Amino acid sequence: MQLEKEAGMDEYIFQGILTRHTSGPKDTPESLESLKGEVSKCVSCDLHTTRRNVVFGSGNPKARLMFVGEAPGEDEDLQGLPFVGRAGQLLTKIIEAMGLKRQDVYIANILKCRPPKNRAPLPPEISACADNLRRQIDLIKPKVICTLGKFASQTLLKTETPITALRGKFQEYPAFDLTSGGIPPERDRRRDNGIKVMPTFHPAYLLRNPQDKKLVWEDMKNIRKEIAK
Repeated sequence: MQLEKEAGMDEYIFQGILTRHTSGPKDTPESLESLKGEVSKCVSCDLHTTRRNVVFGSGNPKARLMFVGEAPGEDEDLQGLPFVGRAGQLLTKIIEAMGLKRQDVYIANILKCRPPKNRAPLPPEISACADNLRRQIDLIKPKVICTLGKFASQTLLKTETPITALRGKFQEYPAFDLTSGGIPPERDRRRDNGIKVMPTFHPAYLLRNPQDKKLVWEDMKNIRKEIAK
């Protein structure tokens, strides 16, 4: 309850949410680890020359809920883990306020390497890294993807609509391909898998604008209802 209060939440949820059913064919954690090993050696863009660590992602490889941010920051680059700085601490509180733990969800970024001085990712960097995220989503198969902030939301949904207009509204994934080459036929089948995208504000934005925490909490409640179905 204290964590929820600190996160600015006015309503409380105590029971947790289990991860997805284990019946039927599943990609094993080893498959995700194999992709992680491949990405850890990536030299597809110039960011490999300045990174300390590749920040692949972390969490439950069978999570029903996946969070996607923009790119690693300095703390993430040092530790090799996503969302571990101040914004990450707030994200953890929000996740716990939902009745979940970080290990129940999966957290990743559009880019796996930190842009110098935390600048915005460049189009060639996005193009070089886009398939890595798509393959992560293929393996995890979440029911809901929550995009954090303007950049992640606009990139994943291929739109220039402002985050203020995007947030709070579910959209289908993949509404658009992340790369210019189109979706391969074997992956196009995912158009019918029911994965939904919920854009919301980035935790770093909430640190500067705490009055909007209530809006994010509304988004989290809607996400919780969706993954509980």
